[in-house]
Amino acid sequence: MKLIQNKLGQLKTNISSSVTIVAVSKTKPLDLILDLYNHGQLHFGENKVQELLLKEEKLPKEIKWHMIGHLQRNKVRPILPFIHLIHSVDSMRLVNKINQEAKIINRKINILLQVKISKETSKYGFDFNEIEEILNSNVLEELDFVKVVGLMGMATFSNNISVIETEFNSLNHIYNKFKTKHAFKVLSMGMSADYEIAVKNGSNMLRLGSIIFGSRN
Repeated sequence: MKLIQNKLGQLKTNISSSVTIVAVSKTKPLDLILDLYNHGQLHFGENKVQELLLKEEKLPKEIKWHMIGHLQRNKVRPILPFIHLIHSVDSMRLVNKINQEAKIINRKINILLQVKISKETSKYGFDFNEIEEILNSNVLEELDFVKVVGLMGMATFSNNISVIETEFNSLNHIYNKFKTKHAFKVLSMGMSADYEIAVKNGSNMLRLGSIIFGSRN
């Protein structure tokens, strides 16, 4: 545990305080998350709803939980009472479902629109034409229980730095183009393998797992 605390501490020293680190805690045990929380880490990200619900129930309520995995519409309802931010909102049907369910509990939900910046078929998100069309329209202003606070993207899994840089830069361009109109605050780009490139290209929120916790078995 000491080693993990040290890794996180070193990351926070090297990364600007204006960048939020979300510790990706999927598959990690409760005691490990609690230990990091006790040493000042507030933001944790989970990929699966069932695992997120279990951890939220057993861990301190001050933890800010982020849903970073692909979210199905039929699994939206149970996370809404506590979720801090949903990163992976990749369709207007999902946006509308969150708005509909959030209305029932009278809680405004912060979300990010996920943009497909990579050509990999395993990645989800709005394509560039779709996101431009949505952000140019007033459709988001008509949502009473959803607040789009920014954008999220996942780069190609590659050793080619110029490919990753181009993808991050393209999302940063859209973010800045619409930042004022929509009062965006969050640009979520960058994981353990590419976070340094992401920060150079404007990211202010990182989703870091293996660089903190070590590689998964």
